[in-house]
Amino acid sequence: MIQAYLTEYCAPTLAGIKTGNLFSMRNELSEIKSEIRELNHILTKKGLRLIPVSRAGKNTLLYLYRPKRLKQDLLDPAALEILEEKGYSCENPDCCLAELIRHLKSDDTFPHEIGLFLSYPPSDVKAFMKSPREGVKCTGCWKAYSNECDAKKTFEKYKKCTDLYTVEIKKGRPLEALIVSEKE
Repeated sequence: MIQAYLTEYCAPTLAGIKTGNLFSMRNELSEIKSEIRELNHILTKKGLRLIPVSRAGKNTLLYLYRPKRLKQDLLDPAALEILEEKGYSCENPDCCLAELIRHLKSDDTFPHEIGLFLSYPPSDVKAFMKSPREGVKCTGCWKAYSNECDAKKTFEKYKKCTDLYTVEIKKGRPLEALIVSEKE
């Protein structure tokens, strides 16, 4: 069941061109825990991890990510600045991820710093947090405020990747064969 969502919503992460993706499933977490464990046996061998990060009603928000890439992304000085401003203790990515999960569960407002966990440029995350409507240059997977040309190229790359993965799955290619392994 989750595999179909991975193809539809997470192809760029599976392909190794994006740090992480979020997707929501309408299921009880207890119903999908064993499938998450089974998938993680495959995913962790290839440098990925799948975790539930939030629950709302019968919806579970899942995060597929590449821990090594997340570490690189969160060590960016601009990302660190945003996280520190939001009260994160940035010793390591696992602590930051645990903090994000706490924010998702307990904050009255949505933690927009989540974009840092999804390969969004820190400059765009910061601009969105300042004013979601002012200065938007283009919109795709996120609202781009800084580099419109790069953002459009990235949006197109992610779309092509998702389209390719969808075609390959429809042809009967197993998801495991489409997952790009993390480089050592």
